[in-house]
Amino acid sequence: MDPAGFAGLFQALTQEQLTDQQVASLEAWLVALSSRGNCLGIVEQAARACPCPHCGCGRRHRCGQANGLQRYRCMACTRSYNALTGTPLARLRHRDKWLPYLQCLIDSRTVRDAARRVDVARSTSFRWRHRFIAGVRRERPAQLAGMVEVDETYLLESQKGSRTLNRPARQRGGKAARRGVSHELDCILVARDRARVTHEFVTGRGPVSARQLARHLLPVLRCDVLLISDGAKAYGTFAHAANITHEALNVRAGVRARGAMHLNNVNGWHSRFKTWLRRFNGVASCYLANYTGWQRVLDAARLALPAQWLWVGVAGSHR
Repeated sequence: MDPAGFAGLFQALTQEQLTDQQVASLEAWLVALSSRGNCLGIVEQAARACPCPHCGCGRRHRCGQANGLQRYRCMACTRSYNALTGTPLARLRHRDKWLPYLQCLIDSRTVRDAARRVDVARSTSFRWRHRFIAGVRRERPAQLAGMVEVDETYLLESQKGSRTLNRPARQRGGKAARRGVSHELDCILVARDRARVTHEFVTGRGPVSARQLARHLLPVLRCDVLLISDGAKAYGTFAHAANITHEALNVRAGVRARGAMHLNNVNGWHSRFKTWLRRFNGVASCYLANYTGWQRVLDAARLALPAQWLWVGVAGSHR
């Protein structure tokens, strides 16, 4: 709008006697307008100088705008893209509500509660939850160093929300048919050093194997770490093959600590995760990795503002 037109509109508003409801609607409109502008600004800054998501080339030129975002054309593959192309946030609408919704994620609100607060459909709230979390959890913490505690915890496999079950339905979640660790349980592997840097992995069903440990742990461990675990044989086999110093605690025999070696930090993370997870009344196994990543980000307390979550979600997706 040109300055003269805005001045005329503002003059007309000042001469009208607005009701409380009209004032509230005008305030809500201004807040939404500001939120959309802030959101787009954060997205553009986070993806500044990002390479082409199609071929990885860093040479590009401007190619118009669409939906408020600058478009670019790659000089190598000639395909066009914007700051959200190739990220979990691509093609999501209602950008004026993204920052308020991210605050709901920081507050760990349920799908229905978040949908009610942000005024979107429940299906939109569910889709946004997993899109935003998928963007944030792509940024992995630094490598683990020093004394590293590693242990796994288990949750009963769930097909919550599925229209077709490959097993009989359970009553209110139910219990495993067999005692102990079986292939009815999803395994969550957590490694945590004394600096509270945490890496978590959903390894699949049943007890963790040495091959799974090698696939998940080797990229995040420094070569000079001291690995502390319980007495499961898989940890010893993995540590021997990877030439990593390893100490095992015979937890079954009641040995929970030996000097400075213990599993208190990683077991504390397990406890906080399961306590936090109860508010959602069960989660589907196919989304479990998103929830462990969500809890890791919350537990680290490094991202405290919605703008920080949006920045990491966009910037981390371009790496």
